Amino acid sequence: MSQSSTLPFNFGGIDDDALSSRESARVLVLPVAYEGTVSYGAGTAQGAQGIIDASRNMELYDEETDTEIYRLGIHTLPAIESAGTPEAMMQSVYEGVRELLALDNKFIVTIGGEHSITAPVVRAHKERYENLSALQIDAHADLRETYDDTPYSHACVMRRITDDMKIPAVQCGIRSLSADEARAIKDLPTHIYWAKDLVGRDGWQEAAISHLTENVFLTIDVDGFDSSIMPHTGTPEPGGFAWYEVTKLIHTLAANRRIVGFDIVEYAHTEGSHASAFLCAKLIYKTLSFIFADETVRVRGA
Repeated sequence: MSQSSTLPFNFGGIDDDALSSRESARVLVLPVAYEGTVSYGAGTAQGAQGIIDASRNMELYDEETDTEIYRLGIHTLPAIESAGTPEAMMQSVYEGVRELLALDNKFIVTIGGEHSITAPVVRAHKERYENLSALQIDAHADLRETYDDTPYSHACVMRRITDDMKIPAVQCGIRSLSADEARAIKDLPTHIYWAKDLVGRDGWQEAAISHLTENVFLTIDVDGFDSSIMPHTGTPEPGGFAWYEVTKLIHTLAANRRIVGFDIVEYAHTEGSHASAFLCAKLIYKTLSFIFADETVRVRGA
């Protein structure tokens, strides 16, 4: 039996109660098991569980920042389960995140689940943080007014954020949208950075971030990655980002803005296929390493 198989079922497989308890943890990981409005592939309801399981097998030292972020404390919360209608589910997520944000000095990472859950998470953060904007990594613009007869669809999440909440956004890696969405862009507070203009190039990260306010919510739809490295997602689009393109964007964001919360969504869990889940787990941990690098003791001290 491998050592990792005996670790507790929490994010990172942290077996030290002093570093994984809710009371002492700086970071709270909130799984959301929901796929109520998916329009193509299924599996996002099991996504958070699959990512947490994969995280138990990753190293907890980050070589880029020379840190062990888990030493700040990471607690994995019970999952929010489906609450009936899409509207009821969005309210449930909003109330859950709002309650968590009322706690002192806690940073919330939300693991989906489909992308619709981001809107209520951002709504709760908007109430907690002034001057909030959003950075979206995604293949899809998600700017539809409604989809499949509901405004709470995963295809509408950025419309809810930019239009209903009036939160300015930057959307990176976009390569799929409807004609109605294309027409709506000019009337919404968003800047689109198309995948065709970014992939394989450098130097655009600072320009994208320049449109964001001081406080930023980061939402990562994993279909922003190219489907060759992220096949297990609801709608895998070709022509997306590679690993280091995404991590450089996030690293640059963390160095120049205050990331007040983030989520990762749309991983569609597939039994027996570990690479996609492991990528998601690693990305969560690396993002935390970028955000909290200045609060953590260096391992090598360089």
